[in-house]
Amino acid sequence: MAVNEKLLDQAKLKVADKRLLINGISKRAAELAHGARSMIPSLPSEDKNYLDIALQEVGEGKIVMHAKIDDVEVVAAAPVL
Repeated sequence: MAVNEKLLDQAKLKVADKRLLINGISKRAAELAHGARSMIPSLPSEDKNYLDIALQEVGEGKIVMHAKIDDVEVVAAAPVL
């Protein structure tokens, strides 16, 4: 499974710490794989895997990551009104 480089570059702009980005994206992709609802719209015809969805969520600011000691907390961003 190849990572979408464009989505990765967008996510890197939001999360500068590579370790935090990798761990957070992995955790969010696992949540999606276990049934968590995506925070971005996508059609069934779009060929996006869970990593792509997680990267897009971070890149669009829908998901915010906070470092905790020995762990990563993935938090849904509050909608901007």
